[in-house]
Amino acid sequence: MMDIKEIQKFLPHRYPFLLVDRIIDVEPGIKAIGIKNVTMNEEFFQGHFPGHPIMPGVLIIESMAQVAGVLAICSGAPMGKSIFFMSIERAKFRKPVVPGDQLRLEITILQHRGNVWKFSGNAIVEEKLAAEAEFTAMVTDKEI
Repeated sequence: MMDIKEIQKFLPHRYPFLLVDRIIDVEPGIKAIGIKNVTMNEEFFQGHFPGHPIMPGVLIIESMAQVAGVLAICSGAPMGKSIFFMSIERAKFRKPVVPGDQLRLEITILQHRGNVWKFSGNAIVEEKLAAEAEFTAMVTDKEI
């Protein structure tokens, strides 16, 4: 299990763009599970949408990607390198994510070849699928 201090050793993201609060399970080379607690204090709720706050789908996918970044590093990707999206595929949004929800971010490695990683991710709220996607990322030589 990793708390926020440990996660910050793995990821360059910081407030307001660090979108994972805890890693509760990592099986290197296979899968990871992270938690994002969604609160009304998130800056994006000011404009998305006033009076009807919904977490933007792209930020749900970004939350998944951040858990995937921790998984990649735990699975052998070098720390201190940049990890960038290459593609997002099969993204589906099944249920709105609102303040008070807790996202359970379940990430699985589908493929890893060289510096390219492909993942499958599910975002679950109260045992219901809120979003899903497959995404590919590249670990670059550029240090952060």
